[in-house]
Amino acid sequence: MDERIGGTSERDGRTVVVVGAGMAGVQTAVALREAGFTGQVTLIGAEPHQPYDRPPLSKAVLLGTAEGSAFDIDFDDLGVGLRLGCEVTGVRPADHEVDTEAGPVPYDVLVLATGAEPVALPGAEGVPGVHLLRTLDDAARLRPVLERRHDIVVVGAGWIGAEFATAAREAGCAVTVVEAAGRPLAGALPAEVVAPMTRWYAEAGVALLTGERVAAVTGESVVLASGRTLAADAVVVGIGARPATSALAGSGIEVGPDGAVVADDRLRTSAPGVYAVGDCASYPSARYGRRLLVHHWDNALQGPRTVAADITGGPKGAPAYDPVPYFWSEQFGRFVQYAGHHPAAATPLWRGDPDADDGWSVLWLRDGALAALLTVDRPRDLAQGRRLLASGVRLDPARAADPSVPLKAAAL
Repeated sequence: MDERIGGTSERDGRTVVVVGAGMAGVQTAVALREAGFTGQVTLIGAEPHQPYDRPPLSKAVLLGTAEGSAFDIDFDDLGVGLRLGCEVTGVRPADHEVDTEAGPVPYDVLVLATGAEPVALPGAEGVPGVHLLRTLDDAARLRPVLERRHDIVVVGAGWIGAEFATAAREAGCAVTVVEAAGRPLAGALPAEVVAPMTRWYAEAGVALLTGERVAAVTGESVVLASGRTLAADAVVVGIGARPATSALAGSGIEVGPDGAVVADDRLRTSAPGVYAVGDCASYPSARYGRRLLVHHWDNALQGPRTVAADITGGPKGAPAYDPVPYFWSEQFGRFVQYAGHHPAAATPLWRGDPDADDGWSVLWLRDGALAALLTVDRPRDLAQGRRLLASGVRLDPARAADPSVPLKAAAL
């Protein structure tokens, strides 16, 4: 018996291959061992680096206050085989094999944890000085740019654009953010909620240009469709990400219009014995009555437990995978957190005044119950709100809107 993998006097003869060595892939390997799986586990990663966490890339790693963010996991002790620097080029479910640059890898059970890849700026590929921020190598290339305090143009005022602009300003760079939409976070939050957040750019000394599209990028400048030219020693592109599923072409595994693997409520794909977890997969949410594609760290942390439970056959009666989505962002000196999924037609309920209070929150109610909340420097609201979201209890709107009343005390 191998005590490292735990368990029983009879070893499971199956091999589980996990494609992707980010948070979702690593946590799948860990969850399998924690669930008592005693068979072989192989983790395949395209990057040559020891598996690492991504959130620090736009913060500590980028600013040079940390050399890396490798997971504190002893894979040998865990009994997990690593195949790093190994690109997966295809999947053949009928043959139970994954194709890689180094040859085929057989599996009994396959877990797709390929994550997401950044969307490139058209016409900017290969232009000197244009950067993405998704990998450890990306952060390593950008660190000296910040150290030299260059003039930087950030394309995209989403979460990653704001986080990078924050780090660049902290490093002493001159930063201009260009956003094609009329406001930051246009695809994520309503205009009235984004309005106070927009002011943070100017307060941090960041020039924000909205309603501006990039027409061309040279090695020294960014030309906007309006005709304006911005000097740029470096350009950082943060205009979104899409599921990294191109290797599934021809596999027969169902992929949705959004490019994500279509998974069920146990994160099983259309191919027997194949699962998908994290940024590369969408799943049906009974909680919100729609299919969700969640590109956030917490989803990559939680999904592996459902996959491991299904692979190991227990526990029986385990609930469907339907967590309350959650993410956070540190930007311009604020800690922003969001939980849930707000209905498009819902009216925000303010809890605090962004013009007067250091911290504030916004709630969205659906049929009297909390559907989502955004908090700015109010971590207690977020912690209590996540529990209220999970329970589905109705709230007293008047008490919920009073920032002096604990949010949990608004439950009816």
